Amino acid sequence: MSVHTTPEYRTAESVSPGHPDKICDQISDAILDAHLSEDRNARVAIDVAGGHGTVFVTGEVTSKASKVNIPAIVERIAGDVRLIENIALQSPEIAQGVDTGGAGDQGIMVGYASRETPELLPLEVVLARSLNQYLYERWPHDGKTQVTIRDGEITAIVASFQYASRNKLEEAVKEWGRVQQNNASGALFVKNRNNNPTLHINPAGDWDIGGFDADAGLTGRKLAVDNYGPRIPVGGGAFSGKDPSKVDRSAAYIARKIAVDYLRGRPNANEVYVRLAYAIGVAEPVEATVLVDGLAEPIQGYDLTPHGIIKTLDLKRPIYEQTARYGHFGHGFRWE
Repeated sequence: MSVHTTPEYRTAESVSPGHPDKICDQISDAILDAHLSEDRNARVAIDVAGGHGTVFVTGEVTSKASKVNIPAIVERIAGDVRLIENIALQSPEIAQGVDTGGAGDQGIMVGYASRETPELLPLEVVLARSLNQYLYERWPHDGKTQVTIRDGEITAIVASFQYASRNKLEEAVKEWGRVQQNNASGALFVKNRNNNPTLHINPAGDWDIGGFDADAGLTGRKLAVDNYGPRIPVGGGAFSGKDPSKVDRSAAYIARKIAVDYLRGRPNANEVYVRLAYAIGVAEPVEATVLVDGLAEPIQGYDLTPHGIIKTLDLKRPIYEQTARYGHFGHGFRWE
């Protein structure tokens, strides 16, 4: 006797680099990159809050870099705003654990990989991001997209972009859909795609006030966008503004690499989760588990200490601002 199951809806969103939260992420990571450009061993933990003409940069930095021009970085990314800086040295009580090779904080990190798309990411995440990038090329401002799928077909699309009229934005969304529908061998082709999804285009009306003029932003507030979308759990730690001694970032990257490696090494596997957990000041993780199609096993063959991760992925480089634009996975970074 067959059991009928209701097809599952899956939804993911993406925000443009002009979104207030992503502006803050980019400023945090640009400041990190500036320090790493001069001092590979810089300890950096920068948070940014911005909105309505003011940007507040705070956090802890211990660095030998002498040419980091925070006002110039903020102006390049956020425009002409008032800047408030409040940066201190890293706490010596945190540093004492990191100096001996321990993790910069406690935390749980999740890695994921799936055969659902060539990017090894959930389909809804890839689609929402692709649409966002497509629209941002035309309207390089504040914007959001959201895609809902059911059984591999798009059932609903939400798109809101600053300075885009509803008619032109809807035309661009449909153009994106036609391009992907005809791209049978490409990363975004969906078999039997729904040709007539519900469209919500600038559903609150056309808008010209965006970015920091319309809303406030904060570093690390787009965790699901930065990771794997809402149906994959996240450990809880943000990435941007943190140097790789912070396992929130570096261990999340090695977790993605492990997930990708296991998926590629197991031809019959469809989905891999990785769970890592650390204690502050302790080098080895307190948990290192990989789940291949739901079956758990210990992770083998990786140096999962902070020093080992940094060496494996060559993380003491100024590579981070680009990660703060459209998520940290699925772009061919070294951890993939």
